[in-house]
Amino acid sequence: MTYICVKPGAQSEPSLREVFLELSSTRPMNRTDMSVGWHQSRRGRGHRHKEQGRASRARVVEQKAEDPVPHGTCMTMCPAHEICQREAQNRLHRFETAAGTERDRLPRADVSRAVKEYSRPAAGKDSTRASDLRPPSVLLKTARYLVDDVAASSSFQPWTEVYAFVFDRLRSVRQDMIIQRVSGPDCVAVLEKSVRFLLYASYRLCGQQLQHFDPRINDTHLQECLSWLLESYRDGKHQHQEEFQALSLLYNLSSSQAIQHVLELPERIRSSPSVQLALALSRAHTERNPVRLLRLAQRLDFIQVCAVHRHLLPCRRDLLLLYSHGLSSRNCRYPLQSLARLLDLKDALAEQLCQVCGVHVSGEWVTFSKSSFRDAPSGDLQCRRLHEPPDDERWNCSPGSVIQGCD
Repeated sequence: MTYICVKPGAQSEPSLREVFLELSSTRPMNRTDMSVGWHQSRRGRGHRHKEQGRASRARVVEQKAEDPVPHGTCMTMCPAHEICQREAQNRLHRFETAAGTERDRLPRADVSRAVKEYSRPAAGKDSTRASDLRPPSVLLKTARYLVDDVAASSSFQPWTEVYAFVFDRLRSVRQDMIIQRVSGPDCVAVLEKSVRFLLYASYRLCGQQLQHFDPRINDTHLQECLSWLLESYRDGKHQHQEEFQALSLLYNLSSSQAIQHVLELPERIRSSPSVQLALALSRAHTERNPVRLLRLAQRLDFIQVCAVHRHLLPCRRDLLLLYSHGLSSRNCRYPLQSLARLLDLKDALAEQLCQVCGVHVSGEWVTFSKSSFRDAPSGDLQCRRLHEPPDDERWNCSPGSVIQGCD
């Protein structure tokens, strides 16, 4: 309770309004006032903590930016401590074991064939130690060994196992390149080797079971390598730039971004024969002209066909659909041999494709009917045999002549 005292002799007594204001200013704080004050105080502390957190994160970013880029000192394809660890854990691949120790309980490693395997970054694991990283020259040597000596060799079998081994080890090579921020000719050479290998694998292993080959994973890594490679070409002139610009467009025929990228290239690259042919195929694909696309595809070399082959079967299916609607008649017969030339397939394979798509074949004649045509599931068409054109000499190339196309 508050008492108002008035001194004797004061000139005037306080009014009721003044008494009320004084009582209001001296009343105790209730729970609502306390909670509001506590919330405001807590909000202020939280704001200060956030500001301090931002400042600390900014210091960490600045510190990382100031840290020097690590440079590898490992001059072998696999670090010594990893070889010892994998020998003790019996994790050596059979392509890496020393001769005569394959049947041992713990096979020994052949240092000249052991290659650093890919490992995912883990918490608490330092992946930037110089002794674990290979310099650019060793990375290029490793990529050449994997692609030229392993993937392109006929002594390593089966090829599904070869693919899994080379795919993993090339991924480790690119990981070392990313950590060290490798650029320049060595980076371009490694990426070109990787692109040719992944393109060839996409053709050779087409239709394999997922446990041996996953086309989506292969496509993801191939697109990443192509993107990185095309970005690296911006640094200057490179010997094989026209070839890989064309391969990128052929692999991504349905991509408007790929077309835009090629149209923005310098005139000397855009006017090269390989890029011009790729642009013509892309234009035919955009215009839904399967006859022209398949005719142009006959001018491609092997690695270019490997890049475009995933678009060929849908294109052949579109051609059969077009003819099934345009020539739909019981009394109309079309020569199978002529249709095979349009499809750029052997007669037997053309007949097989017609049967898959519901087109009736009787002897040497084909009868089209729009009612009987069926859009075959992709699984029925993803067969490597249906990629083979009649020209066996051009098509049946050895892996070495395809993958070792550039050095």
